Amino acid sequence: MAATTYEPENVNVNEKAPRMSESSIEKGQGVGTAMSIVDTAAERAYVMVGWGAMALLQCATTNFAGMLVLRLFLGAFEAGFFAGVVFYLTLFYTRGELGFRIALFFGSALLAGAFSGLISFGVFHIENGIPGWKWLFIIEGVMTVIVAFIAYAWLPASPQTAWFLNSAERAVAERRTLRDLSSAGSHDFSVKAMFKEWHTWKMIPWCIIAFTYPVAFSTTSNFLPQIVQRLGYSTVKTNLWTVAPNAVGFVVLLCICKSSDYFRERTFHIVGALCISLVGLIILATIDVLHNKAVAYFACFMLASGAYIPSCLVHSWHNNNNLNENARAATTGLLVGLGNLGGIVSAATFRAQYAPKYVPTLIGTAACNVTCICFTLFLGVWMKMENRKRDRQQGVKLRAEDVRTDQLADGEASEQWRYFT
Repeated sequence: MAATTYEPENVNVNEKAPRMSESSIEKGQGVGTAMSIVDTAAERAYVMVGWGAMALLQCATTNFAGMLVLRLFLGAFEAGFFAGVVFYLTLFYTRGELGFRIALFFGSALLAGAFSGLISFGVFHIENGIPGWKWLFIIEGVMTVIVAFIAYAWLPASPQTAWFLNSAERAVAERRTLRDLSSAGSHDFSVKAMFKEWHTWKMIPWCIIAFTYPVAFSTTSNFLPQIVQRLGYSTVKTNLWTVAPNAVGFVVLLCICKSSDYFRERTFHIVGALCISLVGLIILATIDVLHNKAVAYFACFMLASGAYIPSCLVHSWHNNNNLNENARAATTGLLVGLGNLGGIVSAATFRAQYAPKYVPTLIGTAACNVTCICFTLFLGVWMKMENRKRDRQQGVKLRAEDVRTDQLADGEASEQWRYFT
């Protein structure tokens, strides 16, 4: 059957959505009701206060045991933060906007990496009796607690409870989200629905992707100073030289994620980013950095330009294809948790015996990138082929954005479902 452009009335993206009652809007009911279970914005603020407090308390430690305990608490507070923020953003932005919004949030970490180099450079020149490392914890802790209180007062739980919108604007937000939100509508809390996606075969490639891409990210974010130090600079100058790669990485991150949203394409944007960081890893692993400082430093730019992007687009991608709020929250938590395990792999491979070249570490990180590229291509190509198969079977040509998400209550079982690839 020949494929034709599908333009039925019930798939018109400009169609006016059913209007909610004013009382429902004021109560925050309707789209995003899973937020009534846990106020995600408030939860993130509590986590930030706890993290900031632990950072401050590190200044008072006098032995390794005390520092270890505080670092464990620090990790506990931090564990669910990124997953919670990603889920929170899915309640406000459409599928074609999510990648760039996560990038704006995540990019702040890159700016922090850039400015931390400058701050470290300045702090370690302070001579007032307090060690420079304590000043770093004081600055981080105090700023985090202050921002946490601002976030608690400022951030709404959902568009329907946004204090800065009037009732008409909330209704507009509702119609907008019904059209293309990463949700098929209201969902009451359901443990069964939370783990439903975990039983599908697609969770295997998702888990492998989530485990492998963060290795390059962790290598870049945590060990870029060690990599730069191979160029022969002092510790203070090394911190200064990490500023530029992180700053460039921030700009590239925003550009690639904006492109991904604009073209509504995830697969090849993720693969492209992984290839950029892969080239940087190969260069650093194969050249004599002391005799090729310019090339090695350029490789650091490539590493920073590609390693951070998958953190935004991978989580945008799986959320774009999971319209149940319960399942989306649980899956995001699982995949972010697996990503943290990938960070442990990176840390475990940066061993003293590999210094100063860290060749086995760089090769292992490159291998993780290659693995992630393979599974990303596999999953993305399968989704594209499945979309074409459904087009042929139904005799219509549909894209993910052609169908309003409030008409996809059955998710992938819906006749009009198309994967966001």
